[in-house]
Amino acid sequence: MTKSSVSLVQFTDQHLFGDPSRALRGVQTLPALRATLAAAASDIAGCDAILATGDLVQDDPAGYAHFRAEFATLGKPVLCIPGNHDDLPAMHAALSTPPFQLGGIHDAGAWRVVMLDSTIPGETGGALSDATLRQLDDALRAAPRRHALVCLHHHPVPMKSRWLDTVGLANAGDFLAVLRRHPQVRAVLFGHVHQALDEVRDGLRVIATPSTCSQFKPKSDDFAVDDAPPAWRTLQLDADGSIETTLRWVTR
Repeated sequence: MTKSSVSLVQFTDQHLFGDPSRALRGVQTLPALRATLAAAASDIAGCDAILATGDLVQDDPAGYAHFRAEFATLGKPVLCIPGNHDDLPAMHAALSTPPFQLGGIHDAGAWRVVMLDSTIPGETGGALSDATLRQLDDALRAAPRRHALVCLHHHPVPMKSRWLDTVGLANAGDFLAVLRRHPQVRAVLFGHVHQALDEVRDGLRVIATPSTCSQFKPKSDDFAVDDAPPAWRTLQLDADGSIETTLRWVTR
């Protein structure tokens, strides 16, 4: 691995509550996160930064204390974006100091990681505001020689799941139009969908990662829970612009 390669670990959709015994769809979310972090310990030790791609809590600001407690001691930068179940004022208050970073850009090696807020207050689906689209365009224009990984919570491509695709990124066309102006964008990474995806769509690589708690059944017309275990993803961002990624599941 060259010095310009960057190693990331993605955890997403923790859905934490203030009460550590609370469960979501039959899974206690804090014990599930702890099991995931324990299983990922060697990946965390070797990474340059951690990505947390939204829904850190389940509509409960008290859950951020658990998120801080679990991630602050890992010795890595923790790059966070909000999801539709997050409370933005509480999230900003809880994650305003190192090792946490909420949104913005993170430059490492030959890469620029751009983190976007796709949330709409009170809505399950998402959209990128005009201001956020301009920030994305500016962030990419300012670093044309860096490969770019763009992160957001909501899925900007269809997941072939009727119910889930009603709560994705409403203005995906506007988002993708910005990306097409910047050929250094190598991939888009997201959460929200509680399932895995790694495909090339219209020339753009799109990557999604299952939750650290419960999963959705893929390609289901109606809402359905899958029986897959918690998961995390490793990403190696190489100096030549290629991305090597592995999805890892917690062994039951």
